[in-house]
Amino acid sequence: MTTLEDAKVTPVVLGGVRGGPSVPTLRKDRWWIQPVITVTVLAAFVAYATWAAFVNNNYFVGAAQHRDLISPFYSPCLTATCVPGSHPGSIITWWTISPALLILIFPLGFRLTCYYYRKAYYRSFWWAPPACAVSDAHGSYSGESKFPLFFQNIHRYFFYAGLVFNTILTIDAIVAFRQPGHGLGFSVGTAVLLINATLLWLYSLSCHACRHLCGGGVKQFSAAPIRHWIWKTLTPLNAKHMAFAWMSLLFVALADVYVRLVASGTIHDYGFHF
Repeated sequence: MTTLEDAKVTPVVLGGVRGGPSVPTLRKDRWWIQPVITVTVLAAFVAYATWAAFVNNNYFVGAAQHRDLISPFYSPCLTATCVPGSHPGSIITWWTISPALLILIFPLGFRLTCYYYRKAYYRSFWWAPPACAVSDAHGSYSGESKFPLFFQNIHRYFFYAGLVFNTILTIDAIVAFRQPGHGLGFSVGTAVLLINATLLWLYSLSCHACRHLCGGGVKQFSAAPIRHWIWKTLTPLNAKHMAFAWMSLLFVALADVYVRLVASGTIHDYGFHF
């Protein structure tokens, strides 16, 4: 019979130097694959979005092609440089470069400060830490209390701005049913903008800030039945926030690519009118 006195005891030492031992990890699996994929996808998206924002053309498909499609990177198009038909009228007349540079600040700010994306790029770009049971690459930690990370605290305000842009992109998807010269109709472009708006709403509504806005601070749910119902409804979406984050990120780029290809005449937007 083995008694407690006979058992070997492994001492536990708390504290130590941040950054881990000389051997960063004892893991034998390919733990580095996920950080590499994350770096590749996020870097590719940032590179494409930057190019698309500066190129300042082929972002609107108008009456000449019997369509009303606008890239989500350029909506709402409110500057004097917007192509005719892509906006109801210029509002910002002094802005003479790409209008996308004014717009992308808000959706990118929302994603950059997102709780999930923080985890993604902290692990993949900064290796802080890159994976579970893998040594942190940094010797010190200050949390999000110093520049530039204290800007993470304004995530909830970017969330509010995101709701405004989601509404605008939803309107764009509805307007895409309009086919100048034919009346109303439905096309691949219409479907692309509808799916894009839906994924962006799912990403926003599954956000931790949204769930807190609906149910946070309520001490007694029975006293706030409407907020309780909204909180319960959104909670299952919150569990899928990571999936919606990636799906919406990739599809918003795909939507820009599709509109760009149609606007440049590379492909035709197939559809029908009623």
